[in-house]
Amino acid sequence: MSPVAISSTSCRLHRLIAAVNGAIDRSKRTRRPRMSDVDWPTTIRANLKHYQPEQKTLVVESLIGSHRRSRVAALRDVILLVDQSGSMAESVVYSAVFGATLASLRAVRTRLVVFDTEVVDLTETLNDPVDLLFSTQLGGGTDINRAVAYAQQHVTNPADTVLVLISDLYEGGVATELQRRVRELVASGVMVIVLLALSDSGTPSYDHELAA
Repeated sequence: MSPVAISSTSCRLHRLIAAVNGAIDRSKRTRRPRMSDVDWPTTIRANLKHYQPEQKTLVVESLIGSHRRSRVAALRDVILLVDQSGSMAESVVYSAVFGATLASLRAVRTRLVVFDTEVVDLTETLNDPVDLLFSTQLGGGTDINRAVAYAQQHVTNPADTVLVLISDLYEGGVATELQRRVRELVASGVMVIVLLALSDSGTPSYDHELAA
């Protein structure tokens, strides 16, 4: 990975951590918010009765803002399914880095699964990105259906689960079964996201028919 790519990845990771740890629950109001969480339009409206016309000054007696979600409460269950075929080399690297980063945050439960014709759950190695990367083996065939079936078994809270499939979608397994499983996941409330690549090298080749 080039120095530019490493720098870019580092910036993305910092933004990811800030976004997850700083998630705001706008459904809960508080009159003792942090300054960064103050809802200024609402605060101004609520304090207009304290306007001092002589000084042309608004006296703010109470701040109104939003609670931040607890960092120990899970926001989402994230399942990363990563194709290990040779064409997905850079995707495996990026996925391992992001998976390890997500696993370090108590606000998100992360499961990382890599696959070719076999399925390997690497969740236990997420705390060590180096071991994680050395656990991946690029090459071989592809059975996306088998990987999605494995993920489906580990969905416990569909409405709070995000399934990210990273693949070029050249299915060596049963495509019709894969489509059926994805429909079932979406119908149950799981958010299914398909990423064709996580590289900086250009547009990947992928199976347009299956993607459609």
